[in-house]
This record gives sequence, C-alpha cells and structure tokens, in this order.
Amino acid sequence: MVAQNLARSAATKQTPELPHARPETIGLSTHRLQRMSDALKREIDKGTIPGVNIMVARRGQIGWFESHGRQGPAGDTAMDRDSIFRIFSMTKPIVSVGIMMLIEDGYLLLTDPVEKFIPEFAGQKVGVETGGTLELVPRTRSVTIQDLLRHTSGITYGQYGATQVHQMYQTSRVRDRSLGNADIAAIIAGLPLLHQPGPVWTYSHSTDVVGRVIEVVSGKPLGAFLTERILAPLQMTETAFHTGAENKGRLAQPFPTDPWSGDKVQLYDPLEKPNMESGGGGLVSTMRDYARFCQTLLGGGKLGDVRIIGPRTLQFMASDQLGPDVKTPPQILPGHSFGLGFAVRTEVGRAPFAGSVGQYYWGGMAGTFFFIDPKEDMFALFMSQGPGQRDYFRALTRTAIYGALED
Repeated sequence: MVAQNLARSAATKQTPELPHARPETIGLSTHRLQRMSDALKREIDKGTIPGVNIMVARRGQIGWFESHGRQGPAGDTAMDRDSIFRIFSMTKPIVSVGIMMLIEDGYLLLTDPVEKFIPEFAGQKVGVETGGTLELVPRTRSVTIQDLLRHTSGITYGQYGATQVHQMYQTSRVRDRSLGNADIAAIIAGLPLLHQPGPVWTYSHSTDVVGRVIEVVSGKPLGAFLTERILAPLQMTETAFHTGAENKGRLAQPFPTDPWSGDKVQLYDPLEKPNMESGGGGLVSTMRDYARFCQTLLGGGKLGDVRIIGPRTLQFMASDQLGPDVKTPPQILPGHSFGLGFAVRTEVGRAPFAGSVGQYYWGGMAGTFFFIDPKEDMFALFMSQGPGQRDYFRALTRTAIYGALED
C-alpha cells in the first residue's frame, strides 16, 4: 500500500522534456562531436553496423543527438531518433534502482539472504571441479541481495565459460522466455554456484533473481512494478518487456551474420510478449526514453518534480562495492570496479579511454550503452544492434566525447 501511494504521488508530478542546446553553450565542441559522427558514418559505410543513434547531454541539456545509417540491413528505412532497440543488460540498472527503492521503503535490506524471499535458494551448493569431476560442496554463507546487485553471488551466465557449471546453465531452461520469473529463479536456485558467495565478481543471471525478489516483495509482476514506480513517473512510455505489432516498422535490427566474425546473430523478437520478464536483460526502449532515465541518474535520482530514489542511495549504488579483495575478470576494465547495478570508474588512468573518477555506466549485449559522469555533469547514450561491435563502439564514442569537452 505504501508503494502504491508513492507511485500515485509521483505520477501526478511533472517530468519535462529534456531541452536542447548548441554544444558550445554547454562546454562541448561541435567540430569534435562532428568528427565522432563522421567516424560512425565511416563504419556504417564499411558495413560494420546497419545504423546507430548517439546522444550527448551536459548541464541538463542535450548538445548532440544524431541518427546515422539504416534501422536494419533489410530495406531502406533510415535509423530514427524514435527507433526501438533491445537494450538487454541496460535493463539491469533500472531493476537495480527498483530494488533499492524498496530498500529505501523499508521492505528489505541489502544484507537479507535471497532464501528469505525465494526459499529454493536455501539448499544451493557450490560446484567445485577437480580433475574433470564436479563436487557439490556447502556454501560458506548465504547469497545476499547485495551479492546479487554487485555480481558476487556465484551465479553465472552459461556462455561465459566452459566449466561443468557453465555447461549446466547452457543445457538448462534458464533462458526460456516461455517460463515465468518464479520458474526461472527456481531453475537458478537448483544449479550449483560457480564459486562461494563474495570473493569473485562473475557476470550473471543475478539481476534476474533481483527481478523475482521485487515481485515477491511488491506482490506485482516485475513489469508492472517498474512501470508504476519508475517508467510511468519518468514518462518512459516506450520502455517495456515487449512492444506492440504496430511498432514493427520501428524496430532496429542487426545483420543476420556478424560482419567481423561470420557468426550467426539471433536476437529475440520484441513483438512477442514473454512470460519471463528478465530483470537482467529483457527490456526494449528508445533513445528518448532511456535519456530520461540517464538524466534522472545524473540529477541524483530526480527528473523535474519527480524523485524516484534518494541522492545518497544513488551515490552509494555508484560507488566501489568490491574493494581490493574481490577478484575481477577482464569484463571489469582496468581503473574500474563495480557498484550496485553499474560499473564505476575508480582511477583517471589505466582504463583504455578517458573519463572521470566517479563515472558509472553499463551496456547491453546487442550494442547499446550509456555512461553518467557526475563530475562533468554529463551523460552519453548510444544505441545500435550489433553484438559483435559493442566494445569497439563504446571505446570509439567515449574517446571522442571526452575529446569534445571544452571546459
């Protein structure tokens, strides 16, 4: 009831359209941003990607918002500012904010064990592989909500390794969109952990479990909760776990074969309504919608008159939650760590591109990403549908955007 009242209150407030400004008036160089767009167009002409959208905003105003190329490889439909994208893991920050809102509301704690909300997790074991034999051993402690948010749970993704535990994920139905979130969480609970909770960062289905915890605590389907507490208040009207048939012509599509690796590219159909509302990667969105979420984060949890989360809570989420004792793989870049739902920059140097300490970000498997830089009062947002090129474009655009800062 408290959550419902808060949602009704937020829905009556106003979230203004993000204003536009000439780049120079917000400390950006038009010439240098144009060089970035020229580089993106060269890649499109080379056949690297069908098309892209790019946005840079600073000091509360959008200084650069361009679309280039085609919406997909078939036909001549131009990429558009209102094209719809599968954002995959850019779902995670939204869901992470959602559970932190419930924590602010006093419904649960970061230190709560997952089995408090999903009893199947009480009996979970750790898989230890020795000489080709998998032994299941007891956990040293329970997986907590904090472990889920910072990916220290021991849960994994099947595609990121070749151990027997990874293979068990691959052969399970954990990615079956015909199953509901309760079923998916039960499957994950029935699989061994890759390692003990706590000492290792492993990118994983953890945020899918967070989504199920939200459902249990709120008593609502994940999509309904996100709409009520985040998407509707922020007027993110085109962000959801599927989109209608009337939007088929607005869907951005990838090449059927990766232009670099030759691998087949198969992404889910956003027109199909899934039973699984994946908290880790199921949303579709648009540039305009996700820009409103980015500006909310940059504004300390507030957009216009609407506040969805407290500024200190958000600051805590965007802080280093791992420290020096947690082992991190190459997915956590040099000079970075991980918070609660985002990667966070901890050093000016060591990283493969420029940025500020305190910057936080994440991206999606199909080619979308964003970053928030509180020090520069800036966010950037990029959307494409090219899984194999995502790291390349993230580095290219970050380098160009920081090169375009004038003051």
